[in-house]
Amino acid sequence: MLPDSPVRQRRTVEKTSPQRHTQRECSAFGKECSFPPDPPPILQRRCFAGARHAFVNSRRGNRRLLRAAQPRFSFPGSRLRRRASCACQEGAGRRAPRARLPLPGLHFHFLFRGRGGRRQRREGSLSKKMISLSIKWPLATMLFLPSSLLILLTVSTRSWCQSSDAMSPKASNGTPFPWEKMRLPEHIIPVHYDLLIHANLTTLTFEGTTEIEITASQPTSTIILHSHRLQISKATLKKRDGERLSAEPLTVLEYPAHEQIALLAPEPLVVGLPYVVVIDYAGHLSEHLQGFYKSTYRTKEGEVRVLASTHFEPTAARMAFPCFDEPAFKANFSVKIRREPRHLAISNMPLVKSVTVAEGLLEDHFAVTVKMSTYLVAFIISDFKSISKMTKSGVKVSIYAVPDKIHQADYALDTAVTLLEFYEDYFRIPYPLPKQDLAAIPDFESGAMENWGLTTYRESILLFDAEKSSASDKLGITMTVSHELAHQWFGNLVTMEWWNDLWLKEGFAKFMEFVSVSVTHPELKVGDYFLGKCFDVMELDALNSSHPVSTAVENPAQIREMFDEVSYKKGACILNMLRDYLSAEAFKSGVVRYLQKYSYKNTRNEDLWNSMASICPADDSQSMDGFCSRGPHSSSASHWRQEGLDVKTMMNTWTLQKGFPLITVTVRGKNVHVRQELYRKGPEDASETGYLWHVPLTFITSKSDSIQRFLLKTKTDVLILPEEVEWIKFNVGMNGYYIVHYEDDGWDSLTGLLTVAHTTISSNDRASLINNAFQLVSNGKLSIEKALDLTLYLKRETEIMPVFQGLNELIPMYKLMEKRDMNEVENQFKVEAFNEVNSYMLVCFCAGVGRRPHHCAFLIRLLSDLIDNQTWTDEGSVSQRMLRSQLLLLACVRKYQPCVQRAEAYFREWKDADGNLSLPSDVTLAVFAVGVQDPEGWDFLYRKYQSSLSSSEKNKIEFALSISQDKDKLQWLLEESFKGDVIKIQEFPHILGAIGRNPVGYPLAWQFLRENWDKLIQKFELGSASLTYMVIGTTSQFSTRARLEEVKEFFSSLKEKGSQLRCVQQTIETIGENIRWMDKNFEKIRVWLQSEKLELL
Repeated sequence: MLPDSPVRQRRTVEKTSPQRHTQRECSAFGKECSFPPDPPPILQRRCFAGARHAFVNSRRGNRRLLRAAQPRFSFPGSRLRRRASCACQEGAGRRAPRARLPLPGLHFHFLFRGRGGRRQRREGSLSKKMISLSIKWPLATMLFLPSSLLILLTVSTRSWCQSSDAMSPKASNGTPFPWEKMRLPEHIIPVHYDLLIHANLTTLTFEGTTEIEITASQPTSTIILHSHRLQISKATLKKRDGERLSAEPLTVLEYPAHEQIALLAPEPLVVGLPYVVVIDYAGHLSEHLQGFYKSTYRTKEGEVRVLASTHFEPTAARMAFPCFDEPAFKANFSVKIRREPRHLAISNMPLVKSVTVAEGLLEDHFAVTVKMSTYLVAFIISDFKSISKMTKSGVKVSIYAVPDKIHQADYALDTAVTLLEFYEDYFRIPYPLPKQDLAAIPDFESGAMENWGLTTYRESILLFDAEKSSASDKLGITMTVSHELAHQWFGNLVTMEWWNDLWLKEGFAKFMEFVSVSVTHPELKVGDYFLGKCFDVMELDALNSSHPVSTAVENPAQIREMFDEVSYKKGACILNMLRDYLSAEAFKSGVVRYLQKYSYKNTRNEDLWNSMASICPADDSQSMDGFCSRGPHSSSASHWRQEGLDVKTMMNTWTLQKGFPLITVTVRGKNVHVRQELYRKGPEDASETGYLWHVPLTFITSKSDSIQRFLLKTKTDVLILPEEVEWIKFNVGMNGYYIVHYEDDGWDSLTGLLTVAHTTISSNDRASLINNAFQLVSNGKLSIEKALDLTLYLKRETEIMPVFQGLNELIPMYKLMEKRDMNEVENQFKVEAFNEVNSYMLVCFCAGVGRRPHHCAFLIRLLSDLIDNQTWTDEGSVSQRMLRSQLLLLACVRKYQPCVQRAEAYFREWKDADGNLSLPSDVTLAVFAVGVQDPEGWDFLYRKYQSSLSSSEKNKIEFALSISQDKDKLQWLLEESFKGDVIKIQEFPHILGAIGRNPVGYPLAWQFLRENWDKLIQKFELGSASLTYMVIGTTSQFSTRARLEEVKEFFSSLKEKGSQLRCVQQTIETIGENIRWMDKNFEKIRVWLQSEKLELL
């Protein structure tokens, strides 16, 4: 088994803890019962005897299988908790009948493999006849029956029974709840939902009726489904009895801990017959941006208007209607919405008709959806306006937004039409719905959501203001729309079976952003930014607290935690690596096969690889039994220099274990020795030696720019070059998800190459060298001096990705020094001297003006030529404009005087014109960053924020307000944004994070997080991306032991309110790494900054 490989979640009883039995089921003893560990053999025999009797008397039972069974007994509860349960298994083989039975007289269920390997289930109760069978069981299987055990059974049975009230799930009314697992049982299958929703936007409440057509795959009188914060008034079960439709009341039990309800029928449901469950309920519109929630906006005239929208992913459909809220329970949905005539209702499907149900009340009927999961259902009640266009295939695409902003929807509409047409062509599967709506919601926690036929977005992610939106805004809108439309196939048409394989949709959608936009919008040059996503996630994936792409999860908080960079960005990066491995066309063929095979179904990790199994790289390979094998004349120059390519085995090494490999390269003449190991920041851990990947290596050399390829499947290997080389560069274009260390003089050779002829290798390769060098500093493979030496070439760099990567490596170093606390006890004896050195280094490293010009202001001096060449306009390509925006912001924030003076002049003009002057959008952020440092400028910006209708402009103002050096204003901003009034609550995580990075504000942000934690987890749920962002944003740049202890103490005190969160473990690990890194490199950086090398800058 691979290290840290998750246990595959299969929804069968043998993988989970045995179910506890209720008071009613334990009638044999008159109270709840539980077995002691290691029950006597007589109980084991009775277990199997009862199972056999029930099985052979089942009409559909497979007698042959049972007769062949050699019983083997296990008591799953014996190692966990004492429970009245047992299991019987066939001796060997996959088609094993499994039973779980309590003591005689108790309820049991029995699972087995039927036709086609499908799981089937029987249940019932043990009778006296069944008990007698255990006494008649063949002697060969009885083994022995000591008289002492018979005495124990007849005399001491009561001593085995103990009250388990404390451990049994209890419904809200105190009665036993009949289901204890977090996951729903499989034997009730929803087929169709009829939803009727009536929301009152004045009282902020709603009423609803949900009718669910269900079938049962086994007899049962209990229906378990989800409901959260809904008040259920009535539940009824309808069934057809001949020509008559009968209705019986259902008893409702609620179990809030698992967000479940149980509906108890008076008699068991008949297998295969259709039933309809009818539930009447009411609820309050949520205040917290999940489920069915309230949103507001302010018109130009200042009027506040209310709307209601939905966001159900991952587990919030249950907050709007009772349902089977797991992705595998796909069904069709018919939605009806009641509304006032002044409002508009939209849902997944087109409107069929509107009927008047009362004076001033309309009921909109929408077409029946395709088969889909509950988290994709959506409806909005608002006064939105819309614009529309048709695709070539006749799909109506519409953008919905508040009336005052609908003029900003044109770019998104054109983009959506173009991308939808691209995906229909690429996937070779027509978009299955007649329309695709994109709605800009004023209050929206995440970036966007892929509800089928009605995707929803933050306003800033969908609306483009031609006058005030920047080049990066346009790129962000394009990529996000592409992401959500890719989900219409990956996620909606084909859905992961459970959230452990979330990456199957999110990783694919993130990857398809780049595939699609590179074709539909080539001017954006999105390929330049892809490797940045991989660098981002590698920072996280290098931590021990990371997780495999496919990870076992169960409860809602764990599920929400899966929506992280590993699922999105690592998923995208390994898919990009696979495409490079197979070739673009072969990869596309596998993707199309996967989508066609599993349309309207659910999949697991292995289903994707199985679809790719017979797809071979674009050379002379042939598919044989799922492997790609070379022909007899395969040459070393072929696409992959290796035999027996097994996609499934290869990709399992990337999805079922966390982290990524470090490839160490040692050149000895013509021989290139390669070695792989797990990359970890910090010292090597001897316990982490079991990791092994199938790594698709690529390289170029000083003698050849032709890409050479080799699949490394072992710890070490040797490649033989045709001739000796001056340098070798692995991971060409950063298409592989790994980093490379060049031993001996390998790094010196590459640094020399960058110094004299950096354009010899691509900009992506230059960026990857910068990234890899600093990653290797973290684990001690490379000195900080050599990494800094390599960056000196940036003086001549003009491409966006190497410059951005240089900033991404150098600015965090400055931030660590900026937040270095001087109050640690062990440094008290040298506090004064340390403070002096620290202040000096901050000036030298990043300030715009220094007392010692030869080696101060390193970062600004390094990029000064590039900064000085920037124009204060919106001219140039998207890459040039984005580079300009970031460089001018850096220069102005670091007080580079030419930049500051220009920005001050722009801000004065803009302020004198009362904000009506049109600033170049790409330099607006730098202008605001300078203007906000004056208290009067800060106040003016906040006033403009309140009246602005441009989401892009408001985002820029929020950032500028957050980098003020005035502590009082920062504290006020924290408190005001947390109210969610003028500043939407959705913006608070970003404001808190920005203040957390502010050298003046970070203590305020950390204190605010601690003091308001209980309120935060009410507004932003445990495990949510927003909460993760806030935790990381306020703490991840701490680098002292005192701060580390503060963080540990606070989060450990939270118990179930957050101490178990993955982001907490990540931030603790990050702070520890920061401390170690600073202790090791601080003095070395100081000495390097005084070196003569900087005279060249």
